[in-house]
Amino acid sequence: MNGLRIPQGDDTVKVELTIKELMALAGIKFHGNHKVEVSAKKKLHNAIDDQYQIEENRPLN
Repeated sequence: MNGLRIPQGDDTVKVELTIKELMALAGIKFHGNHKVEVSAKKKLHNAIDDQYQIEENRPLN
């Protein structure tokens, strides 16, 4: 563990996902349609950025 501290780590955030996006994040593979997982991850990253203005170096999908 790297000792990362998240001050509001127990706060809740609402993110609107489609059923397919939710399934993709849960590990279900959509062969031939990787865009579903990418879309869901972008929504999560945007929610984090909007709520907490966290800046980090992460690869863009």
